[in-house]
Amino acid sequence: MKPIAALLFDAWGAPDAPVALLLHGVGGSRLAWGDEVSGTGRALSQAGWRAVAVDLPGYGRSALIDPYDMAALAASVLATLDQLGDKRALLVGHSMGGMVAQEVAAVAPERVSGLVLSGTSPAFGKPGGDWQQKFLHERLAPLDAGQGMAALAPALARGMASALAPPEAVARCVEVMAQVSEATYRAALQAIVGFDRRADLARLTVPVLLLAGEHDRNAPPAVMQAMAQRIADAEFVLLPGVGHLAQMEAPEPVHRALLSFLARRFPTADHHGSSVDVRQPN
Repeated sequence: MKPIAALLFDAWGAPDAPVALLLHGVGGSRLAWGDEVSGTGRALSQAGWRAVAVDLPGYGRSALIDPYDMAALAASVLATLDQLGDKRALLVGHSMGGMVAQEVAAVAPERVSGLVLSGTSPAFGKPGGDWQQKFLHERLAPLDAGQGMAALAPALARGMASALAPPEAVARCVEVMAQVSEATYRAALQAIVGFDRRADLARLTVPVLLLAGEHDRNAPPAVMQAMAQRIADAEFVLLPGVGHLAQMEAPEPVHRALLSFLARRFPTADHHGSSVDVRQPN
């Protein structure tokens, strides 16, 4: 296998501030954390962090990789940390990004200072089960029928978002999803259906925040709460009225929970004044 390349990214905050690496979901990209969609990168920078929102392989400006699996996705994150010159980072992962964050924590725990896991789970059903095959069929059938991602994105976003989500927020999610290539979407779905890090939850020793949307059907609150109970140093926050696309649907409550957690568990980050925006492409 070829050496895994570092990912392309946008960044906010002072270069010497502690790094919070932002990992998006299957239908996302680095844009999911940007000013026009959620503002999470800027919110973190104003709290003293250097927020780095990556394009996972095949998304946005990052090249597709082969094989496309969790091991390779984790390797791409570690290569990015190496390029940034950071030994450790806070990993903030949404959906598939939360799975990638768990994978990194399992294979390289010394590189992770903390985890924020939103709308995710420690496993995707039982490996090789009928449920996974049904999921793949339902998600891929429109593409197999000749529809492109632009045609698929509206129904996909509406199905993930809460009925209470502002229409303009859902529209922004659709714009991000429509930009995902079909090849990447197919590869990412195959990668997540084999994911299973349930046995590693009890091995986590860093602070962990779990954010669950009340109306999330992809990662139900009960699943995330049970996940939190298996982690020694975990906090669980339920986001009322929110679906699967948490930070894009309801940035304010997500940021309140995120920044409260960081202020309590990582108070030294406040020592890096970082209101200066250094958003930059790699």
